[in-house]
Amino acid sequence: PAFAATASGVCDIPCRHAAMLRRVSSLWRFHARSMCTSPAFLGARGAPRTTDLRFEDGGSGTVHLPFPIYGIMDEAGSLVAPEQDPKVGEDTAVRMYETMVKLNVMDNYLYQAQRQNLISFYMTSFGEEATHIGTAAALSADDTVFAQYRETGVLMWRGFSIEDFTDQCTNNYKESGKGRQMPVHYGSKELNFQTISSPLATQIPQAAGAAYALKREGADKVVACYFGEGAASEGDFHAAMNFAATLDCPVLFFCRNNGYAISTPTEDQYRGDGIAARGIGYGMATTRVDGNDIWAVYNATVAARKLAVDESRPVLLELMTYRGGHHSTSDDSTRYRGKDEIDQWMTNGTPIARLRAYLEERGWWNDERDQQLREATKDEVLTCLDRSENQPKPALSNLFSDVYAEMPKHLQEQEREMFEHAHAHADVYNLGTFKQD
Repeated sequence: PAFAATASGVCDIPCRHAAMLRRVSSLWRFHARSMCTSPAFLGARGAPRTTDLRFEDGGSGTVHLPFPIYGIMDEAGSLVAPEQDPKVGEDTAVRMYETMVKLNVMDNYLYQAQRQNLISFYMTSFGEEATHIGTAAALSADDTVFAQYRETGVLMWRGFSIEDFTDQCTNNYKESGKGRQMPVHYGSKELNFQTISSPLATQIPQAAGAAYALKREGADKVVACYFGEGAASEGDFHAAMNFAATLDCPVLFFCRNNGYAISTPTEDQYRGDGIAARGIGYGMATTRVDGNDIWAVYNATVAARKLAVDESRPVLLELMTYRGGHHSTSDDSTRYRGKDEIDQWMTNGTPIARLRAYLEERGWWNDERDQQLREATKDEVLTCLDRSENQPKPALSNLFSDVYAEMPKHLQEQEREMFEHAHAHADVYNLGTFKQD
C-alpha cells in the first residue's frame, strides 16, 4: 500500500481517496502560504509543491506523476508548515548553520587556491549545502557513507577538520590516503566515510552490498549513498537499485538532482519524471524533496532512516537543488548556461540564507556573529592551507605499499629500480620535499 511518513514515523493510509484528498489539500496549502520566487527545479520543472511527506513504492497501484516536491520552508526562511518543524533545538540548529557557512567559506578559498596553482583540482558545493547538512544531521555517526564527490559537508559535520581537508587537497604525508588520490577525494575510516572514487556511480552497487552485509549482521544501521542525477544514467545505478530492492537492503539512496551532469542539462538526460520515478519502477520507497529546504531534507531523512531500519528496505530520496558553482575547476559553466540563470538561483532562497532567516527569527543569530564566523573560518582556512602546503609529500615507498601483505618479488624489483632512478636524478625530482622512510 501507499504510505505517508512524517518525522515522527510511518503510518498506513488505508483509503486511496483519503490519500488523494490529503495530497490535494497539502498542495493547496503550500501554494497558498508560500511565496515561491525561485525558478522551478531544472530536474522536475512540472512538479508541484507539497507539505505532505510521502514515500511511494507503486504498491497502491496508482502513483500520481509528476511526483510532488516536499518542503516546509519558503524561500524567505519562514515555515509554511510550522507543525512539521523538527525542533532540533538552538545548539543543533546553530551548529548546522555554522557548518554550512564554514563549508561555503572553505569552498571559496580552496577554489581560489587552485586558481593560484596551490592545489591541482577542486570542486565546490555552492547552493547544495542543505543536501549535505540536512542529511548528515539526521543520520547516525555509525551509518556508513558512500559519497560521490560533492558531499564535503557530510564529512565536515562528522568531524573532519579544515586542516584534514587542506592536507588531502595538498596531498601531503599527513593525509590518510598517502597522496594516492586526487584532491577532494576524501575518506575516513574513523568517521565511517568510504574513500571517494572518480568513476561515476561505482559507489552505488558497493553501498547496496554494504547494506546487505548490515542486514545479515542484524545491525541497527543504514548505509547512506550519495550521487548526482547524471550518475543515475550509469548502468551501475540500475544494477544497484535492483540488488537493493530485491534483497531488501537498509540503504538510503540520496540523489542530488542539481540540474546538470557537468554540462549536460536534465532535459538532455531523461524524458521521464526525474529520478524519483525510477525508484518507484524498482518497487522502492521513494520521495522527492526540496533540497534547498534544510528542514524538509532533515525530516525526510529521519523518516527514511526509520523505514530502512524498521523494515530493512531501501529508500530513494531525490533532493532537488541547483549547482551554483562550476562543475569543477576544470569547467566553465557559463559556456552552457546563462549568468542570469545562475544569479536567479543564487539570490533567491539559497539554503544558507533560508536557515539564517529561520535562526534570526528565533533570536539565535545576528549579523555580528555571522561576520565573526566568516572571518574566523577564513583565517582558519588560510592558516591550515599554508601549513598543509609546507608539509613534506608522502614517502616514495607508498607507491608500492598497502596492496599485498607481503610485497612480491616483482614489486620489490620495481621499487629498487625506482629509488635508483630517483636518486640518480635527485636534482630533478627534488627528493628533499618527500617524507623520508
